[in-house]
Amino acid sequence: MLAAIWAQDLNRAIGRRGDVPWHVPEDLRLFKTLTMGHAVIMGRSTWETLPKQPLPGRENYVLTRQQGFEAPGAHVVHDLDEIRERFSGDELAWIMGGEQIYRALFDDTAAFVVTEVGTEADEPDAFAPKLPDWPVAWELPEGGWRASTSGLRYRVRVTVRPDLTVFDTNPLAGLEAAPGSDEL
Repeated sequence: MLAAIWAQDLNRAIGRRGDVPWHVPEDLRLFKTLTMGHAVIMGRSTWETLPKQPLPGRENYVLTRQQGFEAPGAHVVHDLDEIRERFSGDELAWIMGGEQIYRALFDDTAAFVVTEVGTEADEPDAFAPKLPDWPVAWELPEGGWRASTSGLRYRVRVTVRPDLTVFDTNPLAGLEAAPGSDEL
């Protein structure tokens, strides 16, 4: 089962020149907590920008059209159908970007965990897809925004396809005071 996770600004921007145009340590901790122990799926460009390759504690999949591409410690995949088939069951895998991968697997995605950052990026060049009109299943904090230690405000919303059970419980429960570093 595929779920997607990303942070976006107020205009759905997710990147600028291969980087995230803000720093929200709480979002990095959320990403690490939710994806740890699961497969993560990313495009080649996202792989190349990771501070540590592969992401530890997760099975890494790198989608690329580039034949001969090598990603030590990761599975290199050239066909979206291979990802769809591999994660068609109950095993949860996280799509972690970039824009092309989110869009290519959008219709196959059962849940979206989106951190909204209360800013507008300068000169963004990558954008998140518009979310489907599914109800928000959970949010953190409920009904508002939270101040990051970086000074930015943010909130996290989880939307789940109405006909599926992706999470047995609220995946955000207990994350308000999640300890740990802001490393991926």
